[in-house]
Order: sequence, then C-alpha cells, then structure tokens
Amino acid sequence: MDKQISYERYHRQLILKDFGEAAQQKLLNAKLLVVGAGGLGCPALQYLAAAGIGTIGVVDNDIVALSNLHRQILYSVADVGQSKAKTSIAILSQLNPDIDFHAYDIRLTVDNVAEIFRSYDFILDGSDNFATRYLVNDACVLLDKTLIYGAVAQYEGQVAIFNCKTVAGAVPVNYRDLFPEPPADDEILNCEEAGVLGVVPGIIGTMMANEAIKLITGVGSPAIDKMITYDARNNKLYEIELTAVPGTRSRIPDSLDALMRTNYEWLCSANSPLEINNELFNEMLQAESVTLIDVRESTELPRINQFEHLNMPLSLLEENATKFSTETIVLFCQSGKRSLQAAQNLHQIFGDSKKIYSLRNGIVQWLQQQKQMV
Repeated sequence: MDKQISYERYHRQLILKDFGEAAQQKLLNAKLLVVGAGGLGCPALQYLAAAGIGTIGVVDNDIVALSNLHRQILYSVADVGQSKAKTSIAILSQLNPDIDFHAYDIRLTVDNVAEIFRSYDFILDGSDNFATRYLVNDACVLLDKTLIYGAVAQYEGQVAIFNCKTVAGAVPVNYRDLFPEPPADDEILNCEEAGVLGVVPGIIGTMMANEAIKLITGVGSPAIDKMITYDARNNKLYEIELTAVPGTRSRIPDSLDALMRTNYEWLCSANSPLEINNELFNEMLQAESVTLIDVRESTELPRINQFEHLNMPLSLLEENATKFSTETIVLFCQSGKRSLQAAQNLHQIFGDSKKIYSLRNGIVQWLQQQKQMV
C-alpha cells in the first residue's frame, strides 16, 4: 500500500514542473541504503530524508569523532563517541518522522552484505575505503542493485551511477570497469592522510542525493554510466562517458557463495609482515627495549600522550636511523600508510638485525578502540 503524501511538507517539490504527486509517490515508495554515515553519507542522508525517501537504511560501525565535525555537520560535539548509524537516524527522525529508518551499527562484510542489500532498491556508497567499495560494487552486480557512487579527496570529488540497466541486453557499467583491481593500501592516500576541505564532501554528498532522487523519480537525466568530477578550487565540473570493459566482470565473484569466500580486506591491503594489529601494539607498549616512533609531522593531530614515544617525521627518519639502539622499533602514523613506508625503509637499512613494525590502520583507529574499551 502506498504511503500518504504530506502536501504541506513536500509542497515545494510537488509544484515543480514534471515532478508532482507521481514523482513524490515514487520517493515515498523507494527503499534506499546508505553505506557509511560519514562525510558523504551525512549530507546525502539529510537531503534524502528531507525529500521523502520512504525507507532509509544506514550501515556504519564507526563512532563520531571530533575530527569528523568539520565536514560531517549532521553531528555535534555532544555526539562524539556515539554510534554514527544510530545517531544519524535519531537526528534524521526529528527532521522527518514519517520515514522508516533502519540502523545497522555493524561493519559491512561478505557475511552480511547480501542479507542487508536485499531489503533495498538502491545502494548509495559513501564509504571511505577500497575494501568496502569493491565489496559494495560486487554485491550490487550479483544482486542486481543500482549503485550511486561518490568519493572525495582534498579539494576534489566524483559521482557516478553504476550497474543501472537502461537498454535490454546491454551490460551496465560497474565500478570495476573504471578500476578493475583494488590498489594496495599504501598506493593511494585517503582523506585521513591527504586531508579534505570540509565543504567538498557536502557538495559531493548532495550531488549523490540528487542523482538518487533523479533515478527514483525519472525526473531529469541521472549520471548513468557517467563520471562527474568536481574541483572546489575553480568550481569546474567534468563529465566522462563510461563504457563496460570486456573481461572486468570476470574479476567479480561469480556467485554470492563465492563472494562470501572473498577476502576484500586482503585484496585491498599491502599484507606486509611488518604490520601489527592493535593487540600486538598494546603488548609492545608494555615491553622493554622498544622504541616507539610517531612518523607524522609534529603539527598533526591528535597528539599522543598516552605513552612515551619519539616524534620523527618520515622525511627525517632514515638520516637518524643510527640513533635507534633498541632491538625493536614500532612506528605509527595517522592511518598506517606512512608508518608502513617507514618500516620498509628501516628494514632495508637494518635487515634482520632489528625487529621493525608498523601499526596497521594507524593511531586514530587505535585511539577509537581504546575509548570503546573504557
């Protein structure tokens, strides 16, 4: 049974030429899942909820951090430390209580992706890591779900619509047609390492919401099989036509069972034996004869005062390597990329004469885990 239209709430949309009640009813009947309630997910969620998408799901196992607030303006200081999935829905429910919201305060994995995705017509991917992006893309292809994609870095962002069938028999473009293989973790910096201007995720996330609305209502021309890029420094937009590339679909698991056996974290990681997880890092903190080194620049936040360590930026590390007299050296940075590079550099210098490790996923994730354990 169709949901009832609130004419007072949606009046400004209803009076639009080519929109009207028919388009609004399509929005109310639609079911859309947002993967990631972060920089892209927050603005997309706000406008999708305001527009009247009838059912909205949010999947995110992260918590709100102070460093999120310059771009994730759905949240406030009072929300720091709280679940993003649950908090976003609590706030959005006040914006539009007529929507059916569903919070998935869990990490999206090969074990749960099919079960979650089956309940929705459209998937909007606001994730910030390659493992999730490839998992989302492959699941959308196998489950025949249209994917609204977005990504940001520094001053730029991009939006596209993948896996949308427009012509009978035609193979729709998917994410792997653009990026067939995942890059290793240490090949491309994410926002945590490279930074991002706060307004850019807002612009791109809003564009993603716009594409979702056009897809659902049939109003306008959605960016199907197109990549739109935006540069905030000069306000220039570029549009690239995309085509399906023969052979790329063979890289996607051929069934949901095969997908569940795929380790996306492994495919998208450097898998270096030099890396250690948070648990081993905590053991190193208690060990003797261990040198702990922060390879970030001295101005970078958050500052670490939970344990004694040296601050030695990556650019200065090699020339000071002979100063490290302990048998074991543990390096860390914001997200684990620079510290892994530092570990590889030092390993070339010392060989097996020293035990050298890098904290996988960086000190920010370590800090978040410590807060959850308190």
